[in-house]
Amino acid sequence: MTGEVAGRADAGVAAPIDAALLLDNQLCFLVARLHRALNDRYRPVLGALGLTYPQYLAMLALWEQAPMSVGRLGERLRLDSGTLSPLLKRLETAGLVTRTRSAGDERSVEVGLTDAGRTLRAEAVDIPSWVGSCIAGSLDDFVRVRGELTEILDRVENAPPPPVALPGPVR
Repeated sequence: MTGEVAGRADAGVAAPIDAALLLDNQLCFLVARLHRALNDRYRPVLGALGLTYPQYLAMLALWEQAPMSVGRLGERLRLDSGTLSPLLKRLETAGLVTRTRSAGDERSVEVGLTDAGRTLRAEAVDIPSWVGSCIAGSLDDFVRVRGELTEILDRVENAPPPPVALPGPVR
């Protein structure tokens, strides 16, 4: 916000801006820039593997534990089924995963890795350390940054919801 008010006699005169409203003072803006910068680092290496970043996250979870129900995978990735289902369909079309109905519960779909999906793991093994080196210069830095980010995420996820409308200045 520039502080200019359209339709007023002083419309061309910038009003003083509260430092709290400066774009460069916003933590959310830093997080958004970091997100974009990390995606820019991931894109070429994941593209070489034929994966998008969300698909990579799904593969990481499946390399950790497969088979896994679609519901459990959604929980792990914090994705709803409307987002996860098309992602899994693309991975299945690429020949990296299988989706099969659970024998014990017809409502549940299990996601497993194909041979190609398991093989892809070896090609991706250096990605985390490479991206990590963009963020932290040493293992100690990595552990510290990861811990701090985990604490921040925990605070944000457990913060009370804001009031319906935040109180503004009295006019």
